[in-house]
Amino acid sequence: MQFLELGKEHLTAVMDLEQKLFPEDAWSATSMASELDASHTYYLGVFDPELIGYAGLSTSAGSFSSDIQTIGIALESRGQGLGRMLMQHLVAKAKELGSEQLMLEVRADNQAAISLYLDLGFVQIDVRKRYYQPAGVDALIMRLPIKQPIVLGIESTCDETGVGIVQGNRLLANALHSSMDEHSKYGGVVPEVAARAHLEAIRPTLEKALAEAKLSMSDIDAIAVANGPGLAGALMVGIGAAKGLALAHNKPLYAVNHLVGHVGADVLERGAVELPTIALLVSGGHTSLLLVRHLLNDVELLGETIDDAAGEAFDKVARVLGLPYPGGPQIDRLAADGEVNIRFPRGLTLPKDMEKHRYDFSFSGLKTAVARNVEKAQDAGEDFSKADVAASFREAVVDVLLTKAINACKDFGVNRLLLGGGVVANARLREEAQKRCDANGIELRIPRFQLCTDNGAMIAALGSQLVMAGRQPSGLGFGSESTLEVTQVQTP
Repeated sequence: MQFLELGKEHLTAVMDLEQKLFPEDAWSATSMASELDASHTYYLGVFDPELIGYAGLSTSAGSFSSDIQTIGIALESRGQGLGRMLMQHLVAKAKELGSEQLMLEVRADNQAAISLYLDLGFVQIDVRKRYYQPAGVDALIMRLPIKQPIVLGIESTCDETGVGIVQGNRLLANALHSSMDEHSKYGGVVPEVAARAHLEAIRPTLEKALAEAKLSMSDIDAIAVANGPGLAGALMVGIGAAKGLALAHNKPLYAVNHLVGHVGADVLERGAVELPTIALLVSGGHTSLLLVRHLLNDVELLGETIDDAAGEAFDKVARVLGLPYPGGPQIDRLAADGEVNIRFPRGLTLPKDMEKHRYDFSFSGLKTAVARNVEKAQDAGEDFSKADVAASFREAVVDVLLTKAINACKDFGVNRLLLGGGVVANARLREEAQKRCDANGIELRIPRFQLCTDNGAMIAALGSQLVMAGRQPSGLGFGSESTLEVTQVQTP
């Protein structure tokens, strides 16, 4: 006897059993096929070796609620506890999906089922009179409350100290402290300055998050912390704080991947990460293209920058143009008044490069081309438009990023693109991404800006997914891993 997830290939077996069990109100084959194939449903079958029972669950992203669609056990297989086991599987699945309640309806004359549901913790909340026709039997509406874990997340990979709190898939708090002003004195992030800033900010940021969520540490069920990739010294501060809190308050601790956290942030925006998805993560420290088939089990790095990150290139070009740090917002504002009239190079897009670096990025040559363009004009005493240079540079970056991301969607047959990272604030990137995705039938997903930049909420969200999936906590022996591979979602 085994339990297997059902799909359209099981339609005939499911319909045979459905019609035997519910001769008066069986679902049509068309409706059942739609249910088995839908992205928002989960159907489970019991085989021995033929199908002898099945049950279905429906969950709408962002609703924090799931519904039992149907459950049925072959007459000759009843009395073995199969209905209870199917229900327990569906309850566990609803919890894993972040649902805070599980709803069902049952015939008022089905005392065996009602007793089972009451025993599992369901309570009756309503009645639908004469719902089941043609018999005219009432339907009892029953509800099972589900307590989701409250997880506190700590982010300290670069220059932002973040502490977030989530319950299941619901955002409760997202406190952030940025040391950007301190780094602006030096024209970029200084690792030692970042680490010192984290030390000073971690406690007040933690207190702010707890106050925002109206919670205390005693209410927290687990702690998650980003242990890489990032700046080693900065990571150590967050890790030290997380370990101290875990030990002091006896809480399980989860060490998670910062980059995968950016993907997990979409859970807080829409209630779920629709998978598979291509994820383009663009920031001052990272430019990565991922194929995410499963948030916890299957994250593949398709490509990344082989030199400068996109955000780093914005900072360096801003310096060439005499603009302050951080360069991204400055160039975006300046480019709004410029024209794209300079053809700057698109790194790793020539046919000879695409063979080995189809999904990799390079912005060092682009940065150098901009510098030479400006220097040439200055040496010749010629007037030039900084706005045009900024617009043309920005267009080159956006073109490369989206060309490779759209290629990945097409190559892997994934009609979904998720953007994350601070550079996603760039107006032109968002505009062009929407245009290209619409043209190619690709769904574009961009979390709100506060969830795109480095933040503790995304780390808490990823930690929450691990807790809800029943994963074991990390040990206390893990440390900072500056070059942590994206395939390692959790460090043991």
